[in-house]
Amino acid sequence: MSVKKIKYLMSLSLFAGLFLIACKDNAEDKDSPDDEKQTETVKFSVERAPEWTRVFKRDSGWFGGDGIFAIPYSGEDTRQEADSIIFLFSDTMVGEITGDSLVPGWKMVNNSMALYNKNTSPESTRFILAKDDKGEVTTMLTPRSNNEEYYWLGDGFVNIGADNALYIFAYRIRNTDTDDLLPFEETGNDLLMINDKDRPPFKDVKAFPIPFFQPDYGSRKISFGVGVYTDPEEDNYVYIYGVRGQRKNLVCARVARGEVKNFRSWEFRKENGWTREREQIASLADSVSNELSVSRIPGGKYALIYQYGGIFPKIYMKIGA
Repeated sequence: MSVKKIKYLMSLSLFAGLFLIACKDNAEDKDSPDDEKQTETVKFSVERAPEWTRVFKRDSGWFGGDGIFAIPYSGEDTRQEADSIIFLFSDTMVGEITGDSLVPGWKMVNNSMALYNKNTSPESTRFILAKDDKGEVTTMLTPRSNNEEYYWLGDGFVNIGADNALYIFAYRIRNTDTDDLLPFEETGNDLLMINDKDRPPFKDVKAFPIPFFQPDYGSRKISFGVGVYTDPEEDNYVYIYGVRGQRKNLVCARVARGEVKNFRSWEFRKENGWTREREQIASLADSVSNELSVSRIPGGKYALIYQYGGIFPKIYMKIGA
């Protein structure tokens, strides 16, 4: 395979583990024989992107956001022509920085967004913060519940060829107010649907509870939406990746574009094909992160990129057919 350059938005320390994983089927929906599943070497390089570092290194207004995802409005990740990209951020810092100190009055909101038009300078990226009736900065997307929940945003996609709506996976979170290292808990998952004519800050958002998150499942609890892969030119499916349990096992579901909100139509990847029985879902990898990406690369393969364990300073890449 030829050298593959991967640009990140910031300088990263990279560790690559290269393995085969069954994230997608081949054209005939058959598994490769065991003797064909072997570790292979892939050449690639990583380089700094200072033009993007300058975009995100800010000291006024929006100056930091966690859990970043980027979604093309065209619905095509590899499109080179002009396209609008929406960035999703979860916990977001807003305020002023003087020198190396925060100016009193800063605040944190639970999510925000940014817009960038391809083929323009990265410096044209526009950060978008929602405001309440008093003109104060506030969280953009919030659950319609009364138990102090808020959204941590997952990945999303534009449903090209179906309803053309923007879909975003969102995790309902509630603070526990304990002395734990992570004093919050996940209480459920929603699929958010936004009309194709709407632009951030969004006003008309429909939320559909995802039935596959069940708190009483313990170590088998699944959160879908940590990554999404879809290509209208490849097939009619949306592939939705999830994390299961504390070991952070990677799992995968798929659904036809016209049936995204019909959860009974979702199929789950098992060891040798697809099933609608959630209990048969197979683990494709472990120790993945809650923010990851799956991209098509030359040679009919796909690259899974994630942060090891979600908290460790290593970035892994795994290759699947």
